[in-house]
Amino acid sequence: MQSDSKRLNTTDHSRDSAGLTYVYPVVSRRSGGVSIGINLNPNNACNWRCIYCQVPDLRRGSAPQIDLIKLEAELRFFLDDLINGNFMHQHVPPGARKIHDIALSGNGEPTSAKEFEQIIELISNIIKDFATLKNLKLVLITNGSLIHRSSVQAGLERMAQLNGEVWFKFDRALAEERQRINNTTISLNKIRQHLRIATSLCPTWLQTCVFQLDGKPPEETAINAYLNFIKTLQDEDIPLEGVLLYGIARPSLQPEAVRISPVSESWLVAYGEKIKALGLPVKVHC
Repeated sequence: MQSDSKRLNTTDHSRDSAGLTYVYPVVSRRSGGVSIGINLNPNNACNWRCIYCQVPDLRRGSAPQIDLIKLEAELRFFLDDLINGNFMHQHVPPGARKIHDIALSGNGEPTSAKEFEQIIELISNIIKDFATLKNLKLVLITNGSLIHRSSVQAGLERMAQLNGEVWFKFDRALAEERQRINNTTISLNKIRQHLRIATSLCPTWLQTCVFQLDGKPPEETAINAYLNFIKTLQDEDIPLEGVLLYGIARPSLQPEAVRISPVSESWLVAYGEKIKALGLPVKVHC
């Protein structure tokens, strides 16, 4: 367990902050409280390589085999410490001392874990044993690229029964921009298909990261392509909950880090207003 003197904050999302393999706490600027992270990629492997990613030594790959017994023991231990122990008092700022959610995120794409469906059921069983957590939110933070897998779809369907929601990464609508920002060749049509599946199974938000690259924010053509894509989703009755629009709060640990800088708060808010004009709720996090 980390030093008693160290307080969690919104700019420190270290995956080993609790000294555990799979479970880590963060104070989330998006959730407004303590988010209990589940890291299914302790091998730092992901099938994408986003240039703003804060994971050290990121490599291409999938989640390793998950030790379900260890994951269950860690999550039970940590929830008990948060609820009945003194972790909140020692490590969490007074204004954030509430458990907001359990978030499947971590150091890679969580849906690449072959045990994904089992993990959702495991979390469900654990939550049942903590009366104060009966309304706890369960969040999947995903790039959405593996939604076509039957085990992922079964997991999403179960999540919907657990006050769950999906945060589906969608940073850019232009293919060349996705290649440059996310290092993926996934097509816009495939993203649309996966969004249709995700939204049919579990409430789904788009999560979009915006920043300056080489001192310049996204160009107008990229912004218009993004807005047009959202319009097509609406035209096709794909029911998004809204958009989580956020800037860079923590430094990238990728080779492109020196090229990345935050957009201004006013720029980000203005972008959010353009999305709102389409009729979607937008939550902006600078």
